[in-house]
Amino acid sequence: MSSSAVAKQSSKARRRAWTRPLGYAAVILLIIVVMFPFLWLLIMSFKPDELIAAWPPVLFFQPTLEHYAALFGGQYQRSFTNSTIVGVTTTVLSLLFGVPASYTLSRSRIRGQGPIALWILATRMAPPIAFTIPFFLVYQRLDWLDTLHGLVIVYLTFNLSLVIWMMRTFFDSIPRVLEEAALIDGASVWGTFLRVILPLSAPGLAATAIFTFLFSWNDFFYALILTRTKSMTAPVAVVNFMTYEGWEWGNIAAGGTMVMLPVVIFSLLVRNYLVRGLTAGAVKG
Repeated sequence: MSSSAVAKQSSKARRRAWTRPLGYAAVILLIIVVMFPFLWLLIMSFKPDELIAAWPPVLFFQPTLEHYAALFGGQYQRSFTNSTIVGVTTTVLSLLFGVPASYTLSRSRIRGQGPIALWILATRMAPPIAFTIPFFLVYQRLDWLDTLHGLVIVYLTFNLSLVIWMMRTFFDSIPRVLEEAALIDGASVWGTFLRVILPLSAPGLAATAIFTFLFSWNDFFYALILTRTKSMTAPVAVVNFMTYEGWEWGNIAAGGTMVMLPVVIFSLLVRNYLVRGLTAGAVKG
């Protein structure tokens, strides 16, 4: 090996020795920047009231659970249950109706298929305020204000379009030859869909379910307008800690942490499917 080749290899080795630590440092810095608000909220939820507004911030203190005890001793506990019921019900119904619809749209050969898909996506782009007044007036006439099923119906209106649009991408990426082989072997159309297509689209189902649950769980606008006390959700209940007497920062931090917790747990449980699903949708769609 010539001396010039040896010099090039040594130069590359030195560059790698410098660039690798810099890359790790950049990743760690990015993680800190992204996670800082969430970690600060979590720390604040365990701080005593007298230390929350202290300056400079107190980093070492005796943790307390009084804020979480205050949450689950009042209205917030019921609101948290309401959010769970509405989020899970909306996710299940959105997948139940949206997945077959997206599969039909993916496999059908009808004219105007593209405009239909675009119209479905356009319904998701409309601002919430455009539908709030009609929903409020109809719900007032039907006596559906401050009801859980009323919220579920509202969330279905914009989550169904999300499910149809996302799942259509995954169904388009599945070769039709697999369905044809199953039909030749004697499987029915529904049997092919349930036993062949759905297992192959599991990453897409997981990613779609997470986004559907996330949008339902985090909604504040519709829940604020269409609920009062009986069906109040957790994001709206957190606002009740902001009163004219002052802001209860400890309870707000604890409530915000509890709002984030189900989404984080759900995402961790299906994280492998989520990563594969988002990657497949980005590459194949």
